[in-house]
Amino acid sequence: MTHPRVAYDRAADAAYVYLTDPGTPTKAAHTLACDPVGVDGTVNLDFDEEGRLVGVEVLGAASTLPARLLESAERLDTRGA
Repeated sequence: MTHPRVAYDRAADAAYVYLTDPGTPTKAAHTLACDPVGVDGTVNLDFDEEGRLVGVEVLGAASTLPARLLESAERLDTRGA
């Protein structure tokens, strides 16, 4: 089993979990915004044209996702630095 690709922007405290194969270009056709009760953050679910879940955006990621996941994530806030 392959692990999902995770990208994290520490400055924005936003993470994105890609649920598609790395070599497969996928575009979100629509997003379902979730505001879970009791969760310090927002979760947005991205779906493709066929209704398949292709990614999950987590805002407030540092308080919502495991630290080890964010530590191993692709860092977006250090690009070009």
